Amino acid sequence: MQLAACPKCHRPLPEGAICCAEVRCMWRCRRCFKLTTGFAIPYGRCRLCDGELQMFTDSCVPEAVRLWAVREAVQAELDAFLFYKLARDQARHWDQRAVLERLCEAEMSVLSDLEKRYHPHLATGVLELTLDEEHRLAQRLFRGICLSDHSAVRDLYQAALAMERQTRDRFRSLAGQLPDGVERKVCAELAEKDAGHVVLLEAELGLLALAAN
Repeated sequence: MQLAACPKCHRPLPEGAICCAEVRCMWRCRRCFKLTTGFAIPYGRCRLCDGELQMFTDSCVPEAVRLWAVREAVQAELDAFLFYKLARDQARHWDQRAVLERLCEAEMSVLSDLEKRYHPHLATGVLELTLDEEHRLAQRLFRGICLSDHSAVRDLYQAALAMERQTRDRFRSLAGQLPDGVERKVCAELAEKDAGHVVLLEAELGLLALAAN
């Protein structure tokens, strides 16, 4: 019996697997009303005016609950990757940049794994933002953080810690809602991964506190 294959990359799909290659959600900007299609959009923001996007299609997609969990996972990992990428570029010291680079690479690894499992085939543009898009996103993500100040890395770590706690709790909640299966296992694994990042960031903040005394 021949296995089904992804219509884009043509890799075989295990029986019962979800393929997101042809799933494209529709988004509408609440500010400029521009329409955008994409499985996941960086931080759910309009790339034209930075307005908040509203997703208003995909409700009739087969196996919507499982697909919703996959999309939530891809969106969260995409946002975390971009956060650490931009935070790494803001850090002033090599050892602190190394921690943020480690976290950035970890998120990229998870995204790659989700790509292999579910074939969302994210557009290059959502991973490699323009300089203008990076500047706008950094302004919003790091608002209130004086990046030229010595305390900037501490504030970046605290912002990252809040993000990791939120995504950890989101994946734990998703794992509790899903039936037994691959998607539930993936969400539980992501919750565990984020819990590890929480421990790492708490340790880094502890080291910064010791160094300040």
